[in-house]
Amino acid sequence: MPRGFTLHDLPPTPRAAFDRGQDPVVSLVNIATVPLGIDLGKLAVVLQEYVNKHLGPVWDLPPVKVQAAAAAREIPVGTWGLRFADDADQPGVLGYHELTPQNLPISNVFVRTIVGGQESIPVTASHELAEMLIDPAINLWAEKSDGVLWAYESSDAVEDTAFVIDGVPLSNFQYPSWFEKTRKPKSTRFDHLAKCTRPFQLLRGGYSLVLQSGRISQVFGSLAKEKRFAREDRAGHRSEVRKVSAA
Repeated sequence: MPRGFTLHDLPPTPRAAFDRGQDPVVSLVNIATVPLGIDLGKLAVVLQEYVNKHLGPVWDLPPVKVQAAAAAREIPVGTWGLRFADDADQPGVLGYHELTPQNLPISNVFVRTIVGGQESIPVTASHELAEMLIDPAINLWAEKSDGVLWAYESSDAVEDTAFVIDGVPLSNFQYPSWFEKTRKPKSTRFDHLAKCTRPFQLLRGGYSLVLQSGRISQVFGSLAKEKRFAREDRAGHRSEVRKVSAA
């Protein structure tokens, strides 16, 4: 069984899922009026190290360049986007469900929502970056031993855990082994911070979408997470797009 598989017959590995084999360039664009709390150039440097030294080697990603867009408010032609905005364009909008004119992915970070929830902008940005790089089309799923399909999201199960690069907190992420049903408990590392001890494990602050008998539902690592999740504004999250695409 490969790491994951797609419902639309796309290649099963992250490397093959990139746009026509090109090495991605991800441009950070800030159109928010709410302060990010970190310089965009500094964030780009830290995210580059996050990919180069941590995410990329584990996931066998092709070379990825992370840059702060020179025009500040526009995503350069031919690049992927990591865009910071105050809010979703309208209530309930699926913020991530946008593409550049070249049909390349854009991941949105809604700053007002994050700051209002006392969450971290860099943690959220790195979370979205990791998931966008590993599953750009938001359509990969992994099968657990009971036949249930789990969304191939590389940070959701370990949400609320982070590590620091150059003083900046960044998102923990799952390893490919986390999605492999043949792995035995404690047989290998399942996430970057080694907090999971088995495949498909949810930390207390984590969650996942699951697909069973044609129905999508959510599973949570704790009751506290489930209650907090119900209060969150999920308008721009990849999980909302995945629900629609799977349906």
